[in-house]
Amino acid sequence: MTPRPSLGLRARLLLAFALLCVVTAAAVAGAIYVQARNDILQRTQDASVQAMRSRLETLFPLRSATPGPTELDDIAAAVPDQNSVEFAVAVYREMHSPVAPPGRWRPGGRVLALDLGVISPQLRRVVAGGEIAWQRVVRQGTPWLIIGAPLLIVEADRTARVSGIEVYAARSLLAEQRSIDELAASAWLTGGAALAFAVVLALLATRGVLRPVRELGRAARLLGEGEMRTRIAVRGSDELADVARTFNNTAAELERHVKQLREMEADARRFVADVSHELRTPLAALAAVADVLDEEAARLPEPAGRAARMVSQETLNLTGLVNDLIEISRFDSGVAALALNEVDVAELVRATLRTRGWSEPVHTELLPAVTARLDPRRVDVILANLVGNALRHGEPPVSVRLSADPHWIALEVRDHGPGLNEAVLPHVFDRFYKANAARARSEGSGLGLAIARENARLHRGDLTVTNAPDGGAIFTLRLPRRAHDPEEGPE
Repeated sequence: MTPRPSLGLRARLLLAFALLCVVTAAAVAGAIYVQARNDILQRTQDASVQAMRSRLETLFPLRSATPGPTELDDIAAAVPDQNSVEFAVAVYREMHSPVAPPGRWRPGGRVLALDLGVISPQLRRVVAGGEIAWQRVVRQGTPWLIIGAPLLIVEADRTARVSGIEVYAARSLLAEQRSIDELAASAWLTGGAALAFAVVLALLATRGVLRPVRELGRAARLLGEGEMRTRIAVRGSDELADVARTFNNTAAELERHVKQLREMEADARRFVADVSHELRTPLAALAAVADVLDEEAARLPEPAGRAARMVSQETLNLTGLVNDLIEISRFDSGVAALALNEVDVAELVRATLRTRGWSEPVHTELLPAVTARLDPRRVDVILANLVGNALRHGEPPVSVRLSADPHWIALEVRDHGPGLNEAVLPHVFDRFYKANAARARSEGSGLGLAIARENARLHRGDLTVTNAPDGGAIFTLRLPRRAHDPEEGPE
């Protein structure tokens, strides 16, 4: 399953800081904006209401309790004051003063159609009930404050009653709207500056967090590559410093264990090499005795003859095992070297088969005139092992095929048996591994294919195995045409 793409740690930290800043700035700026807007409008509204109340007090006593158009016009003309109230209209029983009185009641050329259609029915009901009320409207893109106030008549007993005259005044809120817009712009600028500041802080924070994380990743990579002495500089006493200390302690323990394992492995290899070399002398004597027993086995009575042949065979098997162990120990100790020569590869294959008497049972497809700079002895060991295994454990026909390009040669050894089990394929070249654990030990030491692959790698080539689609196993040996011995230094 393909993992979902995700943002890096730096991007996530930057996003978190930016989101926190935006939310905080929006909340603070929004709250300040709403509060300031309400305060500005409330102050303007209170000032206009107070100014209108003061202007209306100059109208008392009323000349008539049932005014006509002329009296309503005088009342409306007395309300505007150029500062707080700009237009006014007086209403008495659906009779009202002119909508826009001339002259000084048109400041700045602004004209508001202040008629009964602008005033909402709700406002008129409140004012008709004897209370001062107001509303805000937008006309032609300009905000206005409409204030309504009733004129009261005070009786001789000092009781007040509604006269029925309603006065409505309009004041432009354009200046306040501009102040509010400037306040909003300042809030946006402040939020933008806060966002930029948060991004800078996030960059600094991510740098402080990611630097030790990157160092930890680099150290872990080096440790995985075998640099056991890799350590991290510990700075401070925070959680990242604790992680660095834990990594250093773990690396130190791992280095100690790896050192112990390497020492144990070196001891084991040295023991195998020493034992193998020590066995060569008595084995040489045993081999001489085995030759004698082989010659006399036919004349010995049974079961003495069978025992003599068994001793001879086991002596040969033991000699082969010791020789294989000595060869493996050379690879492990790094002393194995190539004796390179320019050879005809096809002729080398034929010589390997001819020496072991396999020319008849093995079919060959060999390109002529393919030369390569190889170690003939080691290639002979590889081919002998592969062909011998195919003849012993596979089924005929067994074939050897040679192919080449300008830089590589490939030798394929194939049989037509049942092939190898899929669970066996990854372990074919393991030391002492046998596909069939029930096979007798005399059939092989389990080191042949391991030695063959080591020889291939010594040439800087490789040895692989696959199962053929139509049955049988295919071992493929790939070698460079110009092998280079590591002990010779760079070419």
